[in-house]
Amino acid sequence: MAVHPRHAPRSPPLSSHLPAQARGSSDPSPGSGLARFNALSPEAAEAVLLHCCGSRRWAQRVAVHRPYPDPGALLAAADEASYDLSQADLSEALASEFPVELDHGAPYAALLALDAAHAEYERKFGHAFVICLDGHPPDEQADQLLAAIRRRMELEADEERSISADELRRLAQVRLADLTHWLTSPDGVSAANSGLFAPVG
Repeated sequence: MAVHPRHAPRSPPLSSHLPAQARGSSDPSPGSGLARFNALSPEAAEAVLLHCCGSRRWAQRVAVHRPYPDPGALLAAADEASYDLSQADLSEALASEFPVELDHGAPYAALLALDAAHAEYERKFGHAFVICLDGHPPDEQADQLLAAIRRRMELEADEERSISADELRRLAQVRLADLTHWLTSPDGVSAANSGLFAPVG
């Protein structure tokens, strides 16, 4: 069954989320994703980080504090940078977001309903709906997403912006875990070594 075009995957295609227990592992080995991330040039590290959060200032802050001794230190630095986003930084990050990618088995009717809800949300708030669905089973995500959009459509702009900022922070954590895992794969190693992640802009 076809997937609605608004629900296409983000780029680059990072691998599945790391198990929660792996996110707090000990010092990185030379072949680990974190070690590879630590070894990237500043420009490449910032470009990679922009796939986790679209704020340039956030990416610069996280990149400049390398090397990180363990995944927990990286996630803590990312969290601190997320809480320190200015309104302009937040607007930049929100502008880079796209509708949530759903499991390919989601009914097409559900995708159409979500497409309409996303469009209504974007007309009201001026940016894509942002939510972290990590931990929700794939077969529940369509219902969770539609309910969340409808609930948050009732909020005032300032309150919704605050919630969006918190969801961006949570998404950045999940994407960073994906990133360090992906960099251990042959595709990730090749991308990092070849300079595939050119600076954005």
